[in-house]
Amino acid sequence: MIRSARRRAEAIFNQPGAGRVEDRLVTRVQLWRAILGGVATLLLIYVYGADEGWSGAANDGVVKVLMAPLLLIFTGPLVVLGFIRYAPAAQRRVLRSRLRAPLKAVGWYVGILVGVGLVLAGSAVLLKQNYGTMVNGLVALALLIGIVWLLPFLFFASAYAARYAFNTSHVHAALPAALTVVLVWELTLFSVALDGGLPHGPPAAQWCSVLGGPVSVTAVALWELHRMRTRHGVRIRA
Repeated sequence: MIRSARRRAEAIFNQPGAGRVEDRLVTRVQLWRAILGGVATLLLIYVYGADEGWSGAANDGVVKVLMAPLLLIFTGPLVVLGFIRYAPAAQRRVLRSRLRAPLKAVGWYVGILVGVGLVLAGSAVLLKQNYGTMVNGLVALALLIGIVWLLPFLFFASAYAARYAFNTSHVHAALPAALTVVLVWELTLFSVALDGGLPHGPPAAQWCSVLGGPVSVTAVALWELHRMRTRHGVRIRA
């Protein structure tokens, strides 16, 4: 069921657009940046600790995965509209005509959230029933199966929606990288606000912990945009 949930989420939120640029070197650098960032985070927690220990760090990671698409839904349209507005006048109508795929992906994600909420609400109502019938048992079984499938589906959908920025490469190949920069700084501010301040450790370790992720992601994204322009001819303003 988990494999099925992952495949379905990838099919919805990882749809290659005509403008997507597949650069293996960029993909490898992104992967190694993520690995080194994760190792650095674990080392900082191991050396200096965290408010809620390892479980708190794991919960924080899950919260970030689930928050990323929501932040994109609320702030992404501003970036996309600004992107289209900055494009040459002759290209704006073309870019607007390609918004169907991202809007469809956003609709899917909102539908997933509503579906999870309805299943959880139905489960809560059934649990309050103080009588048992065969119908209630069958409904409870169906809801249980739904929850087992929907929760990993929501997790994978959140990860893919954030990774591919709701299929905005359909609009322009450079949009996912641009949205990634905006998103990583939003998540950093959200994390600092949620934790109520800087992490444990001396000032140098604190600032490395807070800024290491967004600065490195921004650097990789800007390098990706540079490669798009110099190697693949992708430009925002032709």
